[in-house]
Amino acid sequence: MKYDLINDDLINICKTATVQELEELSEDIRQFLVEKVSRTGGHLASNLGIVELSICLMRVFDSPRDRIIYDVGHQSYVHKILTGRAAGFDTLRQYKGLSGFPKHRESVHDAYDTGHSSTSVSAAYGMAVGRDISGDDYNVIAVIGDGSFTNGVVFEALNNIGANQTKVITILNDNGMSISRNVGALSKYLNKVRSSQKYGQAKSSVKSALDSFPVFGRPLSRGLRNSKQKIKYSVIGEEGHLIEDLGIKYFGPVDGYDIRNMTEILKAASEYDGPTLIHVITKKGKGYEWSEKYPRKFHGIGPFDTQTGETASSSSLTYSKVFGETLTSLADRNDKIIAIAAAMGTATGLMPFYEAHEDRYFDVGIAEEHAVVFAAGLAKSGYTPVVAIYSTFLQRSFDYLIQDVALQNLHVIFAVDRAGLVGADGETHHGVFDLSYFSMIPGMTVLAPADGYQLAEMLEFAADMDGPVAIRYPRGSCEGKHLRLRRFRGGNSVISEGKDVTILAVGAMLDECIEAAEKLRANGIDAGVTNVAVVKPLNTRWSELDTRLVVTVEDNVLRGGFGESFTAVFKDTPYDIINIGIPDRFVEHGDIPSLRRECGIDAESIYERTIGYFAGK
Repeated sequence: MKYDLINDDLINICKTATVQELEELSEDIRQFLVEKVSRTGGHLASNLGIVELSICLMRVFDSPRDRIIYDVGHQSYVHKILTGRAAGFDTLRQYKGLSGFPKHRESVHDAYDTGHSSTSVSAAYGMAVGRDISGDDYNVIAVIGDGSFTNGVVFEALNNIGANQTKVITILNDNGMSISRNVGALSKYLNKVRSSQKYGQAKSSVKSALDSFPVFGRPLSRGLRNSKQKIKYSVIGEEGHLIEDLGIKYFGPVDGYDIRNMTEILKAASEYDGPTLIHVITKKGKGYEWSEKYPRKFHGIGPFDTQTGETASSSSLTYSKVFGETLTSLADRNDKIIAIAAAMGTATGLMPFYEAHEDRYFDVGIAEEHAVVFAAGLAKSGYTPVVAIYSTFLQRSFDYLIQDVALQNLHVIFAVDRAGLVGADGETHHGVFDLSYFSMIPGMTVLAPADGYQLAEMLEFAADMDGPVAIRYPRGSCEGKHLRLRRFRGGNSVISEGKDVTILAVGAMLDECIEAAEKLRANGIDAGVTNVAVVKPLNTRWSELDTRLVVTVEDNVLRGGFGESFTAVFKDTPYDIINIGIPDRFVEHGDIPSLRRECGIDAESIYERTIGYFAGK
């Protein structure tokens, strides 16, 4: 490697080096990324694709004075390297290590914390308006992918920016895909514009030829510039009006690997007194053979072999896989079942459903709010829509869960994937609020499987129910340490009874609770465990529990969760109650065992809280 990415002043190098030197820096960064992410895991393909663009942003703009916002933020690794954090990459996404997303607590160069899609343009607009009101003078730049453009909030922001002519620079990083294949009319529009690079090439060639003619050449060239809009629209069609009709000057499409040209265009945008959008064409996984070939696999990947691109094999069956296979089987027998994804069809296990029932599979793109209302419309038409969305992303749709689904008591099934602590992606991705926001909605049934068998049985049960139902389950293996539970038929399962303490284990917390109970029994405490599969409605018979203490355990925030609901209903019973769950703060990234221990929801912590109660008696 030519550059010392840990000790060199990379920001200064970006500003002063030649184009050739920056091309060499790009290759060094790609090599560094592949090496580091192969050990820690992370979002590789998106970062490999944005190396030159990230360098050019540092070359033209003055960070941190100029504010650069990376939409979603998982493609900010290069930005982190350039801003002095390369030394932390051995701890990337590890417990107490470097975050995989922008974090203002890490660096002043991280202008805005992101983690969910499509927020960057609105945030940039807010910063720009604040700048203008204060009379300051700096640039605000939003870097957003084409997949994020399927979310309506982007157009709400662009509508305001164009109407008010606020100077915001929006960079559309167009690599033709998000995590799943991009869908919808907007994707088709971008495909058409992307393929229209012949317009830019033709304009450049004609201009050069005209400028070479004496006397008449330059006037003709100026005439060409004056009629550029007609030329543009004759090549790319009426769709070319989309951005400029909003009042935003459009630059592009631009080759995302042409450092010289990108530098010139970024400078032009910085000098333009008004809003601009620069359409940059990149390739996900650029520069590493395996990620170019399998960009979805390398979007978010665990540790892998750099030579073969292979990850460590796992024989564990996952909740997502069980969900997808079970739903496909149910749809084989029930032609009213429809699956809905929000740009995460593969990740949520829906590919078997798509392959078997393509006509009943709908990926709406990064548009979770639309997914929920779309499902409501389907339910009104007599179908049974199953909406598969990560817990953290479904938060966006809270209003629609109430107004469009629950208020009409529509039979929509929500498959809430990645519930609880998810690990390395950290606080923006932990699904620790869903029990709270679902449980407060009238008429909503909330289920939480303890293992894959129970998830499959819950899906079958939910398909035959009336009204809205949410099934929330965690990321990863669904193979519990406990013995297989008896078949789910709409109730909870008593694993063991305890005269001293009864531990109510919500869903996937069952194994931690069983382990805690075993340790309590070894210390003379008669401890029992109940598998809480039905979070809502609450089982009214719990008022009759013959025990001294009830301990509720959940991988959800305490506020508004199962424990608080239980305590509110059963506070006047003879037994005492302790609630254990996620504390009232955001939880950082790290491995699940470490995070559970930090939050006090692991077996040892459950044991200590419980034994402490009896020690005080």
